[in-house]
Order: sequence, then structure tokens, then C-alpha cells
Amino acid sequence: MASKAATAKKRVIISHMNLSPELLEAFRAAYPYGYGEALIRIDKPTGDFFYAVPFETDQISYLVKVDVKIDTKPEEELDKDYYADDEDEISGADQIADTADDEDDE
Repeated sequence: MASKAATAKKRVIISHMNLSPELLEAFRAAYPYGYGEALIRIDKPTGDFFYAVPFETDQISYLVKVDVKIDTKPEEELDKDYYADDEDEISGADQIADTADDEDDE
């Protein structure tokens, strides 16, 4: 009977930017529609954290570190970016509608 160490895969944490072209191609094939649903947060003992995506090959089990931009604006601030002065209409909608009407006229 094989020992557990002989059957266990090597575990590696690697940055997305450091993947070889072959691994990058395999990673993209594993997540053809993006990896947002597979993204996990890894907390380090120092209190820091990073985000990673699990990725498996025959020999190695990877955690691929990826850069994630976290939006730190409060919800109210996010709404202000899209809505103009307490109105229920999205700001810039008039310009988009006017442009669409102009294209239809051509």
C-alpha cells in the first residue's frame, strides 16, 4: 500500500503573474468564463490577506494569487456616482438616449 506522502500532491502558492505560459493556458482553460466564483480569501497569521484561485494539475495543487480591487466606498457614495442630485434617473441617461436617437435617424 502506498503511503499518504507518496499519493499527496505538492501544494504551491504562486502569483498569477509568475505562471509559465503553459500553466497560464491551462489555468484559462480551467476557468473559461472567469474565476470570480472560485475566488477565496486567504488570511495570513500576520493579519494580512490575499485572494487566490485553486488550480489543479496532475502533480501539483496550486493556489494562484490574483490582484483584487476592493471597492471601499460606502453604498451611498456608490449611488451618487450614478444618480444625479437625488433624482431617480441615472445621470447621463439623456445623453445616451439622444445618441441612440441620432443613430436611429441615420
